[in-house]
Amino acid sequence: MNVFICVVLVLVSAAAANKSGDDDWVHLPNKCEVCKFLSIEMKSAFEETGKTKEVIETNYRFLDDKGAPPIKYVKSDIRFIEVMENVCSRIMQYNLHKERDGSNRFAKGMSETFSTLHNLVNKGVKVVMDIPYELWNETSAEVADLKKQCDVMVEQYEEVIEDWYKGSQEEDLTTYLCEKHVLKGQDTDCLKEEWAGRKGDTAAIAEDKKKKKGKKKKGKDSEDGQKKEKKVKKKKKKSKVTDTETSKRKTEETGYTSDEEEIQKKVPLNQDKTEL
Repeated sequence: MNVFICVVLVLVSAAAANKSGDDDWVHLPNKCEVCKFLSIEMKSAFEETGKTKEVIETNYRFLDDKGAPPIKYVKSDIRFIEVMENVCSRIMQYNLHKERDGSNRFAKGMSETFSTLHNLVNKGVKVVMDIPYELWNETSAEVADLKKQCDVMVEQYEEVIEDWYKGSQEEDLTTYLCEKHVLKGQDTDCLKEEWAGRKGDTAAIAEDKKKKKGKKKKGKDSEDGQKKEKKVKKKKKKSKVTDTETSKRKTEETGYTSDEEEIQKKVPLNQDKTEL
């Protein structure tokens, strides 16, 4: 049985490699795909760095005592530069999913094909492929080229991205950067391609787990907030009860209430005047 699986995998690998030559087997990303993933990762990076309330102090008082007012990090040039410098390195988190079509072949997580092969190896099946086992998890030529083209595109369209960043940012970055500038008058079909997912797709499952984890975290934070609020209310209620009990105890000890004491102080005794 193991020998049969081994032979089949070798035949499949060989057939795929010789299908239409090496050029078709290595399908490098086009301009549309590069812009799509650049804009996706840039939006994600801006979203991650936009949650902070950090303020950059610019009041160094070198020239005068007034100095300049502090700047919010989310509106600063520093944030823009940091995102621009690191956005293409995020592309290296992607893997090639040859079982998918179009731009969907680039996605994070292990591909369905390699996930199946790893499972076979873990079960003790001898898998023979043109690619050595040590290189299964290495960056593919397609992903490496995607990152390379991303670096070039960032440099070419830095001013366009900066205009969007310093503007209102109301328009979607993919629309602004890709449709209106990078791919103006060119094919933009890849921008509309979305992966619907398939049953058993490990990358899709991993992505769903990330989303669920984020939702659980938000829900937990909200739940913790509600618990804290309840504790504060209980403390206040307990404090009121304690004050009431203390007041009652004083009344029992003295034999009259504070109101009665006040009345006794203010109302004089009705006695007849006597002359000595």
